[in-house]
Amino acid sequence: MMKLPLAFERYRTDIDAELRTVLAERDSPMYDMLRYHLGWIDEKGNAVQGAAGKAMRPILCLLVHETVAGDYRKALPAAAAIELVHNFSLIHDDIQDDDRERHHRPTVWSIWGKPQAINAGTAMRVMASLAMLRLAGHGAPAEKLLQAQRLLDESCLRLIEGQYLDISFESRLDVRVDDYLAMIERKTASLIACSTEMGALLGSEDQKIRHAFREYGRNLGLAFQIRDDLLGIWGDPVRTGKPVGSDIRRKKKSFPVVYGLEYTKREANAALKDIYCAEVIDDQGLSTALDVLHDVRAEAYTQQMVEQYRDLALAQLANINLSPWSRQNLEETADFVAGREY
Repeated sequence: MMKLPLAFERYRTDIDAELRTVLAERDSPMYDMLRYHLGWIDEKGNAVQGAAGKAMRPILCLLVHETVAGDYRKALPAAAAIELVHNFSLIHDDIQDDDRERHHRPTVWSIWGKPQAINAGTAMRVMASLAMLRLAGHGAPAEKLLQAQRLLDESCLRLIEGQYLDISFESRLDVRVDDYLAMIERKTASLIACSTEMGALLGSEDQKIRHAFREYGRNLGLAFQIRDDLLGIWGDPVRTGKPVGSDIRRKKKSFPVVYGLEYTKREANAALKDIYCAEVIDDQGLSTALDVLHDVRAEAYTQQMVEQYRDLALAQLANINLSPWSRQNLEETADFVAGREY
């Protein structure tokens, strides 16, 4: 089992403390929905442990900032803002997908209803902008703060564009691999690229460094989502918490399925389309879909694409003068993304 990179532990306590500070003075019951989603409390308001996600995006922001500038704490408000944008998107995504569970817990909407969950997600997005303003207290000049806010807003807009495309794919069977890659470049990779670029923007005036880290994050984001798609079909249920083929059961047009729809021959292609047109995908339909994907080596090709984007991310590091510590952590993070099991 691949271990979390050391960087994932280095910054986690400070990220959590910054997030708690941002929400500390918000005492309306509405904000308890945010605290619940972030994994701090249960639905009754009792404190809980161990329910939060990996916080990869804010960690990447701080890792890059420490790489180029030294003191990562100056970038904590931006890291917190990025995590809040990510979680805003998850709350709304759960509503749009009718998902009742996330991180093995009921989703916000499944407890408080969709109207209140929309309020919670929208509040989370606004809190992200307020968190960014805290950069001023860490010495960021006004011009730099404006650049950072614009970067966050543009990335959030691209994320929403990606979500629009993803939803539009649900009613289509003509989605091609290139269409899918364009969608995830927005929905997933845009915020990960924002994370790495943000760390560079706040820590350096060098545009070449900023570009290199943006491309590192963009390719890492593509690798992350495609690996996620692989796990959604062939992942170990013990590690993922989902049964084999769960994304097929949900009729998700994930990378392996889109690849299968584009590259299977006539009979197999028709069978896969029939399965995705069925009202419910039963055990036989799942078995047939898995067989079709197996015949075109979809799992192997999907992992090949993961590693291709991982390598493109790592290639960007050659353009930056890195300390051995920074290089090790950035490489370990890329390898973790490409080989993670959950």
